Amino acid sequence: MAVMDKPHRLVNEDSAHKSPPNFEHRMYSPHTIAAVVAELEGQGVDPVQVLEGTGLAAPQLSRHTTKISYRQLDQVIRNAIRLSNDPAMALHAGQRMHITAYGMYGYALLSSATHAEARDFAIRYMRVIGPFCDCALSLDDATISVAFEPMHWPNPTDNIHRFAVEFALSAHLTATRDRIGSHFAFSRVLLDYPPPPYADTYDRIFQCPILFRQPGCSYEHVREDRTVELADPRTHAMAREMCEQLLDEINRTGGIAADIRRILIEQPGCYPSIEMIAEKLEMYPRALRRKLEAEGTSYRDLLAEVRMRLAIEYLRKTQMTNEEIAGRLGYSDAANFRHAFIRWTGKSPSDFRSATRAP
Repeated sequence: MAVMDKPHRLVNEDSAHKSPPNFEHRMYSPHTIAAVVAELEGQGVDPVQVLEGTGLAAPQLSRHTTKISYRQLDQVIRNAIRLSNDPAMALHAGQRMHITAYGMYGYALLSSATHAEARDFAIRYMRVIGPFCDCALSLDDATISVAFEPMHWPNPTDNIHRFAVEFALSAHLTATRDRIGSHFAFSRVLLDYPPPPYADTYDRIFQCPILFRQPGCSYEHVREDRTVELADPRTHAMAREMCEQLLDEINRTGGIAADIRRILIEQPGCYPSIEMIAEKLEMYPRALRRKLEAEGTSYRDLLAEVRMRLAIEYLRKTQMTNEEIAGRLGYSDAANFRHAFIRWTGKSPSDFRSATRAP
């Protein structure tokens, strides 16, 4: 399939330049954790083992009052990778994510008047469901392209990054078939990591060309703009209103860490000190440090996170040299950048670039 010329960008900036949602705050439905637990339970793994370190018990996953954080989701993914005897487990767990698992978000999609309205809604309100990946959508006259990036796991050489992508990709296919019909299919999938040993599972599930070692992750499908059989304006309005309230709550509870990330992202290479940020936020530096400590982070951790995310994007998607990237990230020389990158990822910038680029 030819690459689209000048696609129209509907929503979302590049994920590297967006602040990820709060890692600690418990405000999302446990539906994704429930899917992972159910998949592993089918393999004979006790849910207690899958939920180890989360503070959650299996009965809580079916209660509508239960809320989870990204830290708990992160722990479950790590447990699943360690416990599963199925290397393609994330792909299979994602197939459990039918559209009704998403609550009001799912019902809003089902009751949208048109597919175009559903697409716009899906991207605008996606963060209310605590997704594995952020998404951006572009389209031309015949094709839809959905680019997606893991929320908290940006390194494509990490198993947890691949897990998040596989789960999201499979879940998107399942939920869209629920909404559009069983005939729906991807026409092409692009992934930013090398083909895993179980790549044949991708072929079986997605039944389309799969391209590995790409600059980013995305899938494409034929554009549909007809009316929706289950369209209902009253149901959609009610569900949208509830999602708007949830999105507002998420945006308000990002914490001081989210404010600092935004400031750092806006000034790559000229990162302000914590004293300068405190002045900008009209706080004393000591009070700012205390607030960050209460959120389980620090200025040093946030700066390293922002630098790592940007470095990964530059290495994957540009031809910039290590010296140029070092300068862009505020390092005095390429050697300091190289040492920092090895500390973040376990790989040198050159090895990382080789591992994530197509031969």
